[in-house]
Amino acid sequence: MIGATGDVGRQVCTQLVERALLPATSRLQLVGRVDGDSADAVHGLRADLIDAYDEHAPLLDVALDPADVVADVVVLVAGRTQPGGRGASVDRAALAADNYAVFAAYADALARHGSGSEVVVVVSNPVELGVAVMADRLGRHRVIGMGAWLDTLRFRREVAVSLGVRRHRVGGFVAGEHGAGAVPLWSTVRVSGLDVDERRRAVARVRGPRSLDDFPAELAAAHARMDRLGTADAYRFADSLPPDLRVVIRPWLTQRSGAKTAAGSASATIDLLDTILDGRDIVVAGQVALEEEDEVELAGRQVRGVLGVPVVLGQEGWTRVMFDEPAPDEVRRLAGAAAVIDEGLAPWGLPREAGA
Repeated sequence: MIGATGDVGRQVCTQLVERALLPATSRLQLVGRVDGDSADAVHGLRADLIDAYDEHAPLLDVALDPADVVADVVVLVAGRTQPGGRGASVDRAALAADNYAVFAAYADALARHGSGSEVVVVVSNPVELGVAVMADRLGRHRVIGMGAWLDTLRFRREVAVSLGVRRHRVGGFVAGEHGAGAVPLWSTVRVSGLDVDERRRAVARVRGPRSLDDFPAELAAAHARMDRLGTADAYRFADSLPPDLRVVIRPWLTQRSGAKTAAGSASATIDLLDTILDGRDIVVAGQVALEEEDEVELAGRQVRGVLGVPVVLGQEGWTRVMFDEPAPDEVRRLAGAAAVIDEGLAPWGLPREAGA
């Protein structure tokens, strides 16, 4: 767990041990920075976890040097996080500039000293940059970003709330860029217990006569409205929005409130870890590094580069993209998201243009 003592890292460690996803004979390595506050805190976290879960805790050890990171599964939660509180702004370029060195240091260390088969789950933001750096050094199929899966779980919940059913009955994915660049794939929504016609009517009812072409403008209008509201009123206003807008708006409100989205981020990460550790192959959404052979075509061009898409994930990483017949507005929105991601990766020479 690289960045174990951060808000999300601590949550992931706690949930891993509390849910007994790792047997007592397994090893959970808590990784901190020798030149940071975590050099001390990581020892305290180890003692706290043992104190709370000694009966079933795995073997816990500490690493402070990137060269000492050795594991079958590596979770990257290190680096600077987005600020919270009213008035705080998120400068993704500045966040990327701060975190690139962290990503590169661990990617280079894993490339030199790792087993050559570890799977890396990237949680740190910008998740697309973390995926690009890790995939460049380690191989693209061994690296997946958690952001699209977190957005997917949020999407399923919001659709379920609008339909008046439990989340486990709703399927569907969110692709694109994590956060405001998310692309809700309405064409993938499925509802257990409803046939095709019933599902289409249900989706049309909760989505309304809207297109993803208008999604950025709708988000901007919602943000402008909530900037004038207190937190409680802003959450009430968010409740009136369509499900796909709530996917992006609620986490933004949570950050603005001064709280953080650590619990949700950790839970989504645990979902991916549970899949990898259990050896199952299931379809999830995640940010991955695509090549032409993945056959993701947007606007007539094969995508090469990092993008959130549905993929099959298993214990050796992700294998293939599961992305059939997206709606035209989804294609256009995804093409826009891919261009934004490439632009964000450009300062580090990492983007690969579609069809290049």
